Amino acid sequence: MPSAIAPSAAPKSVEIAIVGAGVVGLATALRLAGEGREVLLIDPNEPGSGASFGNAGTIAEYACMPVGNPGVLRALPKLLFDRDSPFALRWASLFQLSPWLTRFVRQSLPAATRANALALADLLSEALPAWGEMVQEAGLQDLMRRNGCLYIYRREGDFAASADGRTLRAELGVHQQVLSAAEVAALEPRLAGFRAQGLLFPDSINVSDPRTVMARLAAAATARGVQFVRANVTGLAADTGGVRLCGPGIATTARKVVIAAGARSRALAAQAGDRIPLDTERGYHLEFPTAAPLLNRPVCPVDLGFYMTPMEGRLRVAGTVELGGLTAPPNPRRMALLDRGVRQFFPDLGRPSSEWLGFRPSLPDSRPVIGPSRRTPGVIHAFGHGHLGLTLAPITARLVADLIAGRAAPLAAPFAADRF
Repeated sequence: MPSAIAPSAAPKSVEIAIVGAGVVGLATALRLAGEGREVLLIDPNEPGSGASFGNAGTIAEYACMPVGNPGVLRALPKLLFDRDSPFALRWASLFQLSPWLTRFVRQSLPAATRANALALADLLSEALPAWGEMVQEAGLQDLMRRNGCLYIYRREGDFAASADGRTLRAELGVHQQVLSAAEVAALEPRLAGFRAQGLLFPDSINVSDPRTVMARLAAAATARGVQFVRANVTGLAADTGGVRLCGPGIATTARKVVIAAGARSRALAAQAGDRIPLDTERGYHLEFPTAAPLLNRPVCPVDLGFYMTPMEGRLRVAGTVELGGLTAPPNPRRMALLDRGVRQFFPDLGRPSSEWLGFRPSLPDSRPVIGPSRRTPGVIHAFGHGHLGLTLAPITARLVADLIAGRAAPLAAPFAADRF
């Protein structure tokens, strides 16, 4: 992916260093630079690559239900032991994952689920306004599609099982519409042959090309003076006048450091003195070239656990959850699962034009960490967004800017590092 920010040599000192140039880091850099801050963006990879590029492309302001909830808890044994379920575990990683899974089970109980949903709903209520600001700043208007997002339930039992989620979302003010099979067919004629009950989130937005979104965010950031260094930060420590960052290709002291390194943030947070139970969800996608769009909006067959999103010249099939860390190779069963699933709807698709594996930074309570380090003054955390990195990037950027400027940021309180 060609970068809109040309890498340069790292300065010896800088006002603000952001570790991680995914969508959260890019949005934060753009926001801070817009406030006149001196910003250095550091990442070993191209800006906007990784999960920021490979996601389902949905700005999901409706997604306040945490991954861990009573329904998932009831189904967890079946999900984990069925190799073709949408929620899978690499058993070789079980020992390392056990502490995370224990927390996940606790966070799936009813009281915890409700608390987590309330916190996410408050943050998500600001997601679309924050995106509106960033669309204008980065010139993204032509990449936004405002057709909503559609869940389809192919079995009556699945729809009935989702009742608690629908009720809680309604209570929290999420705009949703239950659709009949005929209404689903009217919205998505190519799905008309399937008996399906639907749930439409009409306010949702999707992007036509995440790669281009990331490139434009990078271009807007560099136009505002953001400097990019291609380096891997491996060390972080308090230093006179700020926080010292070091690693291959980097030795810089910053007055403030924002950790926005996604799934690779845990080690840096630990060096700042914060033990965050961050782990990795391995996400997959396939893409199929299409002469014309097969769908009018992102569609999620709930029983299959993935999204089918129409993008520029292609259909992207993205999703499922695989717990298994950062180092294992791609799991061909996950790719095959997506391929078989999408062909239930579009059997005449050709071979996929691309396959992708990326890493989502996942916390047991589905809440990101947004706020200052407990132990190292000058460090701000901005990671752990799970499935909501694209959705929450601009509101996270706003909160980080508020915290750095000393402005009140009450929305950040439920996402503090000291909740663990």
